[in-house]
Amino acid sequence: MTVTTTAEVSTTGPARGLKPVRRSRVDLLPYLLVAPVMIFIACLALVPAVFTIVQSFYKVDPLDPPTRFDGLGNFVRLARDHAVVGSLGNTALYVVIGVTLSTLIGIGAAVVLQRPFRGRSLVIAILILPWAMPGVVEGILWSGIFDPNAGLINSVLSSLHLGEGNAVLLGQNRFLTIALIELVQVWQIAPLSVLLILAVLQLIPSDLYEAAQIDGCTSWGAFRRITLPLARPGIAVTMVQAVIATLNVFDQPYVLNGAASTGSSVTMQTYFISFQDLDFGKGYALSLLITIVTLLVSLVVVRLVYRRVEL
Repeated sequence: MTVTTTAEVSTTGPARGLKPVRRSRVDLLPYLLVAPVMIFIACLALVPAVFTIVQSFYKVDPLDPPTRFDGLGNFVRLARDHAVVGSLGNTALYVVIGVTLSTLIGIGAAVVLQRPFRGRSLVIAILILPWAMPGVVEGILWSGIFDPNAGLINSVLSSLHLGEGNAVLLGQNRFLTIALIELVQVWQIAPLSVLLILAVLQLIPSDLYEAAQIDGCTSWGAFRRITLPLARPGIAVTMVQAVIATLNVFDQPYVLNGAASTGSSVTMQTYFISFQDLDFGKGYALSLLITIVTLLVSLVVVRLVYRRVEL
């Protein structure tokens, strides 16, 4: 018996040697799951941002209705406001002191906490407390420390015979006032800097330090050639969060120094202009300027400090 097998090729099928084209299907499920969060973020952040941008070009004053287009008038009046100009210098000092101290403290404390030791978890838990505390509470707490009559600092200075023990620390000298107020904010933001840098240090393999030790590298050399380069992404994030916090400082200066010009910040001026002077258009314009400066400074920090690390 002979079996004959024949293969039929459909003339309507794809040509020989050509692969059929498959149509890609878009999976909409991930987008549907993310959509509620994106809508919430848009309503919470983007809508107020757009509203602020638009209103900054209008004259918005409940005591002088109606709302009318003012062009760059709000920005011109900000440039001529001596209180705003003075607060810009104060805020610049807040940023320089705060970013420098919080970054140095973050790096130093993170290096100390990098190696496991008994009680490290307890130390980290205590370290978080200043960061979790509201800024107003910190201001009230430190106002007792800075008190000219019964404050801790004056008591220590009197014990060391460095003063009479009744020195007014805040409100007299501009630089001293800003330095002490920013010290309070650094006390709040430094724990977050420590945790961010520590998280990056935990990713560094211990083999690198062992190899460096075998090659005769000192502890300082290992820190300079291994720790710092590999920790740069965490340091960049730390500096950005410090820039954002110091550029928008409000609680500590307001509680410790009130409305005095010696320590007034730009954010405080936004509050005074908007809710005391009721000049909301000018307040919107100052808020817009703060946002733009924050973005620009943050981008500069990331550009200079951040480096991608591949282990």
